Amino acid sequence: RISPYIEAAQVATAELKPGNDVLTYTRAAAGLDASIQGRRTGLSASVRYEHYFGWGRKANDADVVSGVVRGYATVTPGLQVEAGGLAARTRVEGNGGTSLGPVGVGNDTSNIYSVYAGPTVATRVGDVQVTGGYRIGYTRVESPDAVVTAPGQAPVDVFDDSVSHNASLRAGVKPGDVLPVGVGIGANWNREDISNLDQRAEDRNIRGDVIVPVTASVALVGGVGYEDVKVSSRDAVRDGLGNPVIGPGGRYVTDKSAPRRIAFETDGLIWDAGVVWRPNRRTMLEARVGKRYGSTTYQGSFSYAPNARSSINVSVYDALGGFGGRLNTSLAALPTDFEANRDVLTGNLTGCVASTKGNNCLASALGSVRSSVFRGRGITASYGADLGRIKAGIGLGYDRRKFVGTPGTVLALADGLIDERYWMAGYMTARTSERGSLSGNAYVNWFEPGDALAGDYRTVGGSVSYGHLLTNRLSATAALGLDGVLRDDPALQDFWTASALVGLRYSF
Repeated sequence: RISPYIEAAQVATAELKPGNDVLTYTRAAAGLDASIQGRRTGLSASVRYEHYFGWGRKANDADVVSGVVRGYATVTPGLQVEAGGLAARTRVEGNGGTSLGPVGVGNDTSNIYSVYAGPTVATRVGDVQVTGGYRIGYTRVESPDAVVTAPGQAPVDVFDDSVSHNASLRAGVKPGDVLPVGVGIGANWNREDISNLDQRAEDRNIRGDVIVPVTASVALVGGVGYEDVKVSSRDAVRDGLGNPVIGPGGRYVTDKSAPRRIAFETDGLIWDAGVVWRPNRRTMLEARVGKRYGSTTYQGSFSYAPNARSSINVSVYDALGGFGGRLNTSLAALPTDFEANRDVLTGNLTGCVASTKGNNCLASALGSVRSSVFRGRGITASYGADLGRIKAGIGLGYDRRKFVGTPGTVLALADGLIDERYWMAGYMTARTSERGSLSGNAYVNWFEPGDALAGDYRTVGGSVSYGHLLTNRLSATAALGLDGVLRDDPALQDFWTASALVGLRYSF
């Protein structure tokens, strides 16, 4: 199923607080929605280009590119190539907070791009199952034209771009094939090179695992191994007064002649133990506790598909890296069979895609665009349902990032800071008749920055739209939306807007 389209719409946005400006745009867009599902391939994509023609001096013209793609192709039995990409628009706060959602075309918005690709291998050598893979990814956050800050407050160093590498190899046997228990050994390598101050986060480990069946549906699992983790960076260029130099993009200028300094380093024994519960093919629970990065770690997952039309997925994570690596990992975890959710008023992607297979949300990977490496821990949960005339879903989660900054550099100010974020994103589409449909989106983000002077902020909003087929290829749409940014910092004002749209789309 491949559906190209063109679209024209009239959009009006009224500022409710703190001002009362009304901006009007004419929007022209071209896009493509595609889903290819076969025995050897799987791909879902939604890509879109739009141009805004502003009416009046305050409504600027703008070009916006957005999209999400995830797919795979089987080269030979046991060998697949996977790839994915994301282009989205976001608002950047002075404390580094950000999120997917309706953000319009104002000067305080920024574009995020992320792509990855790589092969995966799965084969058998006798009774031994061998799996492996490699993934290279690139992520970039464009410099925002404006970052909302309180008077006298300096904005955080916003992430620029990074290249990430992930490689793994594992060999093992299932319980009963050779021994009563399952055993395996594997190695992993992760590295992210961040352009800001030449940061580098590298993690290498090797470990053995064992699976001990207890009943037909319960097994005990555990593993032990060795890990070497190192985070390093350089300092910024300093002026004659010793102050760090900030470049034209608003980021620190890296002193390439400065020595590389260690921000975090640990090596030694790692371990974890837990339980796996799989009562049937539609339900699985795994929970583990152990030691990693020099402290206690918790990880787990839960999936439940009561039928082919709905699913629940929960994931508990703990990993060290940068913004780019985290976004790449979340993108690679998306299913290959989905429909992208877009806000009708802005055309932008929302935090989740519509799918009943696997984890379908990217919202947890955003949160903060600080350039510093961080240890990210949290939980995400999603529910998706396809009931024929009604499609609906919701995602929610909590994300905690503890940043690592190198002593003796400008990043030392971020060392030990903890940013926390709670988020929710939901969608629903219902066919009201043979030619009519009603859709809605809603989102909430609560960001608590580690910098006490920055203050918490929340983004909240939603939209509702009605679409009607005029012919088999031409449809009309009307939509209303309300969005707000609420800030605890008394020096910054809250921001509320209401939007309306009427438009036409022609599908080829």
